[in-house]
Amino acid sequence: MRLLSGRWPTLLIYYLSNGPKRFSELRRDNPKISQRMLTLELRELEAAGIVSRTVYPGVPARVDYELSAEGRGLVPLLNALGDWWEDLQRRRRTDEPIRGSQAS
Repeated sequence: MRLLSGRWPTLLIYYLSNGPKRFSELRRDNPKISQRMLTLELRELEAAGIVSRTVYPGVPARVDYELSAEGRGLVPLLNALGDWWEDLQRRRRTDEPIRGSQAS
């Protein structure tokens, strides 16, 4: 749980769930994350075995990030959590009293 806490890890896993991405693509998907923070988060996910990093030779070197088998195992859990959150928000909207009316 500590690994997934914070603002970016779950979003990065979500974006990588659609397949490998380059650093610049992840940066484009998350425009509010700084380059330094993206690098740190990817390194942490890689160290935990959630993300794998592949470096292709060339100038400049091409680096792809993708979910490992363990990372792909997290996707259904994160999807279930997202479904739960949407259901909670939907129930809260329907249970909300109408503004401007007063209870008798």
